[in-house]
Amino acid sequence: MLSRVAPWLASRNETGLGVRVLGSADTLALRALASEDPVANVFILAHLDSVGTAAPTSGGASVFGVFDDDTLLGACWAGANLVPVQLDPNLTGYVATAAHQSGRRYASIFGPAETVLALYSRFEQLGHFAHEVRSRQPLLTISGGPAIEANPLLTFGTMADFERILPACAAMFEEEVGYSPFLGGQDFYSRRVAGLIRQGHSLVHIDATGTVVFKAELGAVTPDVTQVQGVWMNPEMRGHHQSAGYMAAVVNLSRTFAPVTSLYVNDYNAKARATYERVGFEQVGTFATVLF
Repeated sequence: MLSRVAPWLASRNETGLGVRVLGSADTLALRALASEDPVANVFILAHLDSVGTAAPTSGGASVFGVFDDDTLLGACWAGANLVPVQLDPNLTGYVATAAHQSGRRYASIFGPAETVLALYSRFEQLGHFAHEVRSRQPLLTISGGPAIEANPLLTFGTMADFERILPACAAMFEEEVGYSPFLGGQDFYSRRVAGLIRQGHSLVHIDATGTVVFKAELGAVTPDVTQVQGVWMNPEMRGHHQSAGYMAAVVNLSRTFAPVTSLYVNDYNAKARATYERVGFEQVGTFATVLF
């Protein structure tokens, strides 16, 4: 992988700005950069907590850093997805060029809306066109307990529940993005779901018949912030005003990891936004997601 991107690794323009793949020596600088906004950057901070380094992973994921001489100005995770980290929209051209030249295919770009949309604009100029652009996704947080009573039936999933949780996760994914997560094979997605369960980041209510009624995951976790993802109510149980109670329970369980619970939601999903508001979430920013 590195040999394919070597021509731009040390590139510099006349202003002294350049981009390269970060290594282990850049870990402290990346952490300091991401810590400027621990909510928006919970994804990369959780990664650093997990692996302890900014160096490329064994699976080929890496972090692009934009530098002014030796000063790290902004960064972008480049794995299955592109995730900008404190990246000024005016610097996205550097990352777009690096990501394009890497030869890697990306499933999405997500993060702060202004930066994501600027990055996609430059990506589009390089011939990468989106399947869908979700340009306004309110970023919400709640600190402390929920504003309403929590449903006590929600609990942490266990590997004994895996065969029930996996189909629910796949149903949520397909409902959200429009295609099955198993299209390229079942192994990768199954490992992802199993990993979340083993980490204690799967939240689920399975009723006496073995049916998943509600589920969610903590997609990223740090000592300061959790990011909730994959919120799903079984379609057969919808319309009974249960979602808010389950989300209140999500907040309570999330607080066993960190004091702040966060999530982002599509702006057009009025029902979900109303539910989150009832629970006590407040908007602190705006994300965007580009799906390829």
